[in-house]
Amino acid sequence: MNTRISKGRLWTSWIMSGLVILFMLFDGIMKLFKPAVVVESTIQLGFQEHHIVIMGVLALISTILYALPRTSFLGVVLLTGYFGGVIVTHLRLDAPLFSNTLFPVYLAVLAWGGIWLRNEQVRKLIPFQK
Repeated sequence: MNTRISKGRLWTSWIMSGLVILFMLFDGIMKLFKPAVVVESTIQLGFQEHHIVIMGVLALISTILYALPRTSFLGVVLLTGYFGGVIVTHLRLDAPLFSNTLFPVYLAVLAWGGIWLRNEQVRKLIPFQK
């Protein structure tokens, strides 16, 4: 069901997705290893230390699903939910809007944009008028 797309479009889609994947892998792995800076910042966000590994596992599962072409749609949906939680956490704390609160929105735009550019089914699901 894949239609041919240009190399430029394909590269753009994978660069967009790759940025999200790299960031989320880094974030998830750091939550598993729990260095002091991660523990301190997570506690400042209002979570307990025992939540950190759970958040890391959820981030990694969603990211791996997104990185695999067969499950990328499920992954982007799960990442969107994860990002929503991050947004609400920052809103609750009155964090700076453009740097902290909207950062997950930027990641979501990259994630959805990357999959939209390379997946015909997603383009049919989210059509843009010409």
